[in-house]
Formats: sequence, C-alpha cells, structure tokens
Amino acid sequence: MPSNAGTTRLVIVESPAKAKTISGYLGPGYVVEASFGHVRDLPRNAADVPAKYKGEPWARLGVDVDNGFHALYVVSADRKQQISKLVKLAKEVDEIFLATDEDREGEAIAWHLVETLKPKVPVKRMVFHEITKPAIQAAVANPREIDRDLVDAQEARRILDRLYGYEVSPVLWKKVMPKLSAGRVQSVATRIVVERERQRMAFRTAEYWDILATLAVGNAGEGPRSFNATLVALNGDRIATGKDFEPTTGRVKPGAGVVHLDEGGARGLAARLEGRPFTVTRVEEKPYRRRPYAPFITSTLQQEAARKLRFSSQQTMRTAQRLYENGYITYMRTDSVNLSETAIAAARRQIVELYGERSVPPEPRRYTGKVKNAQEAHEAIRPAGDNFRTPGEVAKELSAEEFKLYELIWRRTIASQMTDAVGSSVSVRIRAVSSASEEADFGATGKTITDPGFLRAYVESSDDENAEAEDAERRLPTLVKDQPLTAEELAAQGHHTQPPSRYTEASLVKALEELGIGRPSTYASIMQTIQDRGYVFKRGQAMIPSFLAFAVIGLLERHYPRLVDYDFTASMENELDEIAGGDHAAVDFLTAFYFGSANGAGDQDIARSGGLKKLVTENLSEIDARSVNSIPLFTDDEGREVVVRVGRYGPYLQRAVPGEAPAPVAEGEEGGTQGDRAPIPEGLAPDELTPEKVHELFLGGGGERKLGDDPATGEPILLKSGRFGPYVASGERKSSLLRSQSPDSLTFDEALKLLSLPRLVGVDPEGNEVFANNGRYGPYVKRGEEFRSLDSEDKMFTVTLDEALALLAAPKTRQRRAAAPPLREMGADPLTEKPLVIKDGRFGPYVTDGETNASLRRGQTPEALSLEEASEMLAEKRAKGPAPRKKAAAKKAPAKKATATKKTAAAAKTTAKKTTTAKTTTAKKAAPKKATTPTD
Repeated sequence: MPSNAGTTRLVIVESPAKAKTISGYLGPGYVVEASFGHVRDLPRNAADVPAKYKGEPWARLGVDVDNGFHALYVVSADRKQQISKLVKLAKEVDEIFLATDEDREGEAIAWHLVETLKPKVPVKRMVFHEITKPAIQAAVANPREIDRDLVDAQEARRILDRLYGYEVSPVLWKKVMPKLSAGRVQSVATRIVVERERQRMAFRTAEYWDILATLAVGNAGEGPRSFNATLVALNGDRIATGKDFEPTTGRVKPGAGVVHLDEGGARGLAARLEGRPFTVTRVEEKPYRRRPYAPFITSTLQQEAARKLRFSSQQTMRTAQRLYENGYITYMRTDSVNLSETAIAAARRQIVELYGERSVPPEPRRYTGKVKNAQEAHEAIRPAGDNFRTPGEVAKELSAEEFKLYELIWRRTIASQMTDAVGSSVSVRIRAVSSASEEADFGATGKTITDPGFLRAYVESSDDENAEAEDAERRLPTLVKDQPLTAEELAAQGHHTQPPSRYTEASLVKALEELGIGRPSTYASIMQTIQDRGYVFKRGQAMIPSFLAFAVIGLLERHYPRLVDYDFTASMENELDEIAGGDHAAVDFLTAFYFGSANGAGDQDIARSGGLKKLVTENLSEIDARSVNSIPLFTDDEGREVVVRVGRYGPYLQRAVPGEAPAPVAEGEEGGTQGDRAPIPEGLAPDELTPEKVHELFLGGGGERKLGDDPATGEPILLKSGRFGPYVASGERKSSLLRSQSPDSLTFDEALKLLSLPRLVGVDPEGNEVFANNGRYGPYVKRGEEFRSLDSEDKMFTVTLDEALALLAAPKTRQRRAAAPPLREMGADPLTEKPLVIKDGRFGPYVTDGETNASLRRGQTPEALSLEEASEMLAEKRAKGPAPRKKAAAKKAPAKKATATKKTAAAAKTTAKKTTTAKTTTAKKAAPKKATTPTD
C-alpha cells in the first residue's frame, strides 16, 4: 500500500457499513466516508428544477432532447448535508479515492461525485470485488481512471427510462387512470405475468386415467421385493398423458395417436388384468452422471433464495448487500460465473478438508456463462477471502437471515468445484395380456446413485414443487428380460391437466434473464416496482396480475406493441452494452429511439415510426378508453357478454346483451353503460372469474334478484348488493342481511322479516315508542336517544315490551370484550426470537411481536404470509421508528376584559384586517403550482 508521510487521502464509498469495514483495513492517513448511494439524479418533479431552467420547454423531462440529450442533474435533497461534508473533507486532503462499486451504477456515482465536489486534488478510481484487507490494499495500490464508457451507458439507460416513463405514462393517465406509470422494463415484466394469467384463464382442464400396478418378484435377493409400474401403452398405442391435451379446449391434440382412457375404461381394463401374468419385456440400464451447478450469479442467487429460503428478491439483495459490506461475500451484482484462481484453490482445499480428496476432480472446474447480453465480467458470488470461512465459523457473527444466505452461497461455491454425481438409471418395460386379449404395457424407472459427489454439499431446488430432488433414488429389484412378475394390486388412477403455473419472483427473474431483459442490478427493483405500482400482487409466492395490469398491457400491446416487445427490449439492453464497450455513441442511440433518426444506432421499427415522441402523440386519438378498460370474459347462458371494467374506484363486472339499449346509471356510478354490475372482491385473481364465480358475484354481490312481491304493498322485494354488503329492498324500505344470513340461501319469508325492521315493540307508560333494530354493532332496542344491545339477532323479532323496558332501565355498562384469539401463530422471529402472531385489527390483519406491529400489504393473506416475510416487515417498521406524534393545538389565552374605547377597538380591527390580507396575498404568491409528474 503506498504511504507518503503527511499525505492524507479521502476514500468515498456508498454506504456507512462499507465505510466502517474498509476503514479498518486502511492505516493512518486515510479518511473513509460514505456518499449514501447516488448523490445526483434527474429532477423528480417541477419543484426540483432550478429556477433558471423552469421556463425551458424540456424542464419537465430533465433532459434537453434538442441539444445532445444533455441531462439536468440536481443534488437530492436528502444528500445535500452529506455533500457539504464531503466538499469540506475534499478541501482538507491531498488525494481522493472513489471506491464505489465496480459496475455501471458505481462508475456513474463516482463520476457524479467528481462533478459535484469539483475537487482541486488528484482523483483516482479504486475498484475491488470483495471487502477483505488484501483486496482493499491491492485496490489502493492499483487505482485507475473513471471509465467514461460505463458512465455513458448508465446515463443513457437513465435518460432512456426517463423518456419512456415521462412520454408513455401520460397516455395511461388519459386513457386508463391517473397516477399510473409505464417503464421500459417494468411494463415488459408485467406483460410476462399478464400473458401467463391469460393462459390460465383460457385453460380448460381435461381428465385422463391410467393404471398403477404394484408388481412383485419371486426372488428379490438384496433389492426391494415389489415396485410400482404405470400403464404406458395399450395394443401398441401410447396412453394419453397431460401433454397430449390442448390447453384451451381440454381435448386430445389432433394427430396425437394416443388412447384416452376415462374412468370406466381404466377400471374395466384393471379388472380384465386381474390374475393375469406379467412379464418383463425390456430392461435398459444407462450410466447416470450429473455435473455440479455453476457458482451463483445475481439471478440464480435470487431464484434459489426464493425457492429454499422463501426470500423475496429485495430481501435477498438487501441481505447480500450486508454480507458484502461486512466482508463475508464478493460483490453480489454480477452475471459472471467465473471464479478467480485464488477462489478455486480455496474451494478445493476446503473440499479436501471436509469431504476428502476423492471429492475433488483432478482439474479445477471453470464455467462459461449462458446469460444473454452479459455485461461486465466480475467474479461469481462466493465467500470472500483466500480461505473460505465455513458457516459454522461465522454463525455467531451473523443474523439468522444473513447466516442462511451465507450458507447457501458457501455450499453452492464449494459444490461447483466437486466431482460429478454418478450412478445408474434403469428403464423397464412389462407386458400383460388381459382376459380380452388386450396387450397392456407398463413402464417403471429407477435411479441409483453410487457416488453423490457434489450432491453431498448442494442440491438445487426446482420451481416445480412436485419435481423429484436430484439426490433422490428410486431403487428397483434386479430384473431381467422374460422374468415373470405377480400383480399384487391394480389401481385405476385419475388425473387432471393443470394450467401453467403462475410466476414467482424466482421464475420471473429467470424468464427476464433468458429473454435478455434487465441486468443484475435491476432484477430486485423490477420485482418491487410492479408490485408497488399495483400491477402485480403476491399470494404466497405466486405473482398475480391485477385487472389494472390487464388494461395497461392491453393498451400498450394494441397501440404501442414495440414498446412491450421482448426482443426490442432485449435489443435496447444490447445497445447499452455496446455503449459500455465503447462501440456505440449514446447520443445516436437516444436520438433514434426518441426522434426516429434512422442514421444512428437504435431500433429501426421505432425509427420508421418517427420515434417515441411522435408515436405517443399521434396515436393518442385512436385509443378508445372504454375498449382499453374492458376485459372480455365470456358470454353467459342468456347471451349476455360478461366483461371486467377497470373503473376509477376499482374493477367491476358488467353483463349485457349485445346491442341492448343502455340502462340508466345511478348517480355516482361509473360510465354510462348498460346491463347490471357486480363489484369484484379485492384479491380475486383474474383466472378465478369462472362462470360459476361470476354468477355468484352477480347473485350476491352487485346484481339484483327478485324474491317475490310484498303481500301488503304489492311492491317487488329485491335482493341487492351495496357498498356495505347485501341487502333487501322494497319500495323505500331497505334492510341489510344479518351476519348469519347468506345471499345465496335467503328466502322470501326471511326478506319479509328483515323489511319489518325497525320493529315497533310498544309504547312505554310515558308514551315513548320503543323499537328493535339491527345496527353496525349488532341488534339493539331503542327509546329516544337511549340504546341497549340485544344478545342475539333473533331477539329483534321476539323481544317483548317488558323485556325491552327492563334492558333500558338497567344502567348502561361498557363490557370489555375478551381479546380475540390470533388469526395465526407463526413461531419465533428469526431476527429477535420473539413469538410472532397475526391478529385482526381495526384496519385489517397485522403481524406483531408484542411490541412492533406491521399491517399486511395488499395481496398478502394471513395464511400465505411466510415467517421470513413477517420478520422482514417488522424489521422495516422498527427501522422507520415510531410515527411522529401530532402536536396538540395551542390553547388560546383567555380574552382580557375590554377597556379600550370604541374608537380604539375599531382602529385595532382595521389593522388586523390589513395584516391578514397582506399575509394571504404573500402566501398566494409564494405557493408553487402543483405539478403531476410521471414515475420513470
């Protein structure tokens, strides 16, 4: 490490945690300070724009598109104090080292620091992949210059996202709903989730059957005596399985050439095979070999942490950030599977120590990445240092979630340098001839692992929860051709085809990676953004699109298809990579995208259309807002088209006969549309709107059903649904259903009883009327302004005057309700070890450890919330601290007795009026205009 006597160096990193770790590795003469991430950005709204630029036509964008896409950067309000501190420190040192992360974001932060601090001393760029003493000392000894190509690529990405967000989002405001946002990657990620839900909505299940035979051998030897085999063919034709059915019709695919067994056919065949001889017709044995998985990159770490630990992408990256900053792992934003020579040596040494020399292959393993459009070549994510620390060695230093993630990374790294798992796989075919001379072929497979190799350290999980683990064995008896077998049991078993699984965060990251969309630094933010915007919500691990997402994606697909095209989005990522490599100019790329210049880099389809700016302005008049916000479902049995409308107050169902004259719309309802409506319960997935569910919602949740005519008035009695739930109405009379009643089963007589409320019980001796009724807090009796609760709903119809008067005569007591039992007990918090429970509160369910409470977010349910998610929510709530208390309004001092003359009082009144007017005028002048700004 260079050290000149009397020389002072300022080292700037992103975070305080990183600064603390690095400062421990540097000697005297080094001051390590944090920038707290990005220090400058494009203005977020009109208030952020400096006064001298407010009149510029491009100020709302923050980018001067007519002058080389010059970006207007402003120091973030929450960074100004820290910038002042860094400016002061920069004046007191002899040299500055910018030690931000070695990727595009880190390079850009380093450049912004130089532009903001304007230092008068030499500035050097210091880079490293892990925060260990040798790595930090090597970085100080070998600094470099700021890589302007990387800075240009990051700036181009930022400007690109701003242009996309600020030009496309207003289209959504005008045609769908205010305050929506569009994003270059978030919209594509949302489209992927919406397309999967469309597939699920169009899916039609199919039933198919086969036969499971339990077969026994005469002399089993050392192996198992019996095994299972499944019917695979009948008279030479293959038995239909799930893959043979069309997902949208549920019918066998044309030309499949398979036998589709139904329940009767399977049971009949099983009966005809009873007592018949079974014979082995073929035995094939092959060697089994499985190579270890490559070390983690950002996407695979997020995927495996989601599968094994149930971590969200944000939780994974937050935890990995802490491990990196404290020197436990290498940099966690990378798409390289490469390991350094020192890391390979460290892994091989540790494998010998823990698993023996036989577990290390003769030559080190080296991996080649398969990520489309991979960017900067960093190392893979691995334990830090030249000698890996085992999970047991760091257990006491880490939190519960940090330990789990570190162990995952350590195991994956170690396994990547171990020997293959080897064994053998066996495929057996067995035949039996039924009493009706049918040739039935059964198949069975087995797998035996003779040397688990890397599987001792790590087994990868699958997105398919029913998939067999890689280290699982299926042992079969030793079988030979023509060997006789006995059928101990023949069981017909039915199956149903399943719709494609919904995406999880893990599988969505994988899909984005395979498409070449997004980058290691953006996956977690993409997952969070599409949820924060209300486009996707989670149920357990599944990601479900909202109806709002359907409307937004439908609009973009119909009118701006290129903007949500997967190849186009990936090609933009490729263009940015070429800018980072110095092969393209950022200005040419941005010009082609925004203005449509076909002379530079950029997408030619966008260029031919005149660029983004022309695209979103010229097509605006062609977009029919009503059509965009209508999602067709099906036509019901009465010929009515059922659609979901995305309205200002949320989605709702509507049904109408095509061409039917519009029905009148009540005041306050949305859109002058026809047919009846039903609200859609929050949290209902689009694919759950089956005809049966829609009928149920119209029956008790928005439509109306006639129960009969009131015998006293002749007016119809209708079952309706309102804002506060189902109710019955007849003429001017209305009454909500009781808690014990269901709209589906409500009878005419029950409706009549409800309409009798409020019921006149009688008149007391003083002539006051006494009523029984149902209210917000349950049944009660009332006399004037006096109320007393009844102990059951039935009492409203049976309570006598004497009973009511006795209740009203008794003193009014406030009975303390017994605490409701928790909705769910979750176990100990991994971070604090306090017991966590989910309770039902005034504003909905919340999780608590007895001291801190956190409300469940939209889309979360008490049943599906994981312990890790609950722990994370409470940790975030604790980090925010208690909510600030509102200051009580100051009490006015008591007025003094007036002693002044009338003339003096009048003068004072005039002065006060002038002062008030002046204050009001000043306030109006000072108040800035409110601006609505899209999110980019």
